[in-house]
Amino acid sequence: MNIYITTGTYDFLKQIQEKNLNEQMFLMQNAEHALLLHETEKKTIFSSPRKYEVVASNGNFQQAVFLLFSHIPVTDEGKPVFEFNLKEKQSTIEKQQGYTTFRLLRPLKGDTYIMITGWKDDQSYKQWKNSTASKLIDDLNSKTTIPVLSSPSYTKLYVIPKNE
Repeated sequence: MNIYITTGTYDFLKQIQEKNLNEQMFLMQNAEHALLLHETEKKTIFSSPRKYEVVASNGNFQQAVFLLFSHIPVTDEGKPVFEFNLKEKQSTIEKQQGYTTFRLLRPLKGDTYIMITGWKDDQSYKQWKNSTASKLIDDLNSKTTIPVLSSPSYTKLYVIPKNE
């Protein structure tokens, strides 16, 4: 399975989504921009997307309202260790109250993985953010002799509008 991501204005991406109702596309936004995510086994219809392979997956985007994208730059030598360790921690994430979705995305170009976690509401997201379980990325980097992260990770929070 692959995930393709493109960004732009909400109205423009909404038009793309509406023209492709038979595709698994999810439109979301934050204060900076809108994002359209295309999950498929086939090629994407996007002209210049960011491309990812789904390494681990659970749940679905339809139930999510809040989606946290954790962007994690990983060294080449750290990639196998990172993927293994994060898959081991996946069940910890899935047990959190209000959890709906998990995707670990391996970049087809570059070194920045994306871990997507979905939450049913604002309260569930905030509980996750304030929990010790949300510190998984820091934990993964400190428990290995191989440097896993090539630079600091960062997060972006998106909301799927209710009319979606």
